[in-house]
Amino acid sequence: MSVYVCLPCYNEEKSLPPLLDHFSDLIGKESASFTLITVNDGSVDGTQSVLEDHATRLPIRIICHNGNRGLGPAILSGFQEALALAESDDDMVVCMDADDTHSPSYIPEMLDRIRAGADMVIASRYQPGSRQQGVPPFRRFLSAVARRLFSWFLPVPGVRDYTCGYRAYRVGLLRQAMAVFGDRLIERRGFACTDEILIKLSSLTERIEEIPFVLRYDLKGGQSALPLFTTALATLKLIYHGRRLRRQARHRARRVAGASDSTTDR
Repeated sequence: MSVYVCLPCYNEEKSLPPLLDHFSDLIGKESASFTLITVNDGSVDGTQSVLEDHATRLPIRIICHNGNRGLGPAILSGFQEALALAESDDDMVVCMDADDTHSPSYIPEMLDRIRAGADMVIASRYQPGSRQQGVPPFRRFLSAVARRLFSWFLPVPGVRDYTCGYRAYRVGLLRQAMAVFGDRLIERRGFACTDEILIKLSSLTERIEEIPFVLRYDLKGGQSALPLFTTALATLKLIYHGRRLRRQARHRARRVAGASDSTTDR
């Protein structure tokens, strides 16, 4: 099995070296083939130099955006590159933050879950054994409120953490999603894109699982790029329109599946 790790990067000069060192240790121990797909989303610090330096000793592919397009377009670029490289629907794409708050040490367990039949695995802050270290109280409060609102208005079976971006996806699920949504799979530019991805993919599969993990916000190398109030407002809008978005996603999926069946019949 091949593992493609999508790392959206924006001004991560300080955080990338320790994170990439963690990957060096992981790749040496795992039997799976790893490719790190880094998306430099218009960084204005030394992010590009760090990536180029580590690419001489790690399997890194570098995608560069001219200017800061936002997290959503960066993830979409990473997904598209992973799908172009993947040879099997049973390969795995992992998306995680590049600021060293998400440890790669959880990837082997995600890989085991995908091998066992899951289509998506979420590193959850709300499973027994999870912890959040160094997260400011107000940010933790907003995350907890978002979790409650999603669980009330847009519940996904088996999911407790709707907003964490540290996730693993089966390549087959992402290919199906691209066939259904195309470039509109991720339409939101900001951090609410992670919620949008979950809503759309949950319209295509129920095989979504979670694993506990420790969010190490205390290891973050620089200032957070997350605008709290803008993200909170975008999340509320997504929740408000979420049921309609989910209905549209399911309708689009049925229409694409029907068109595929008709083509097969002919």
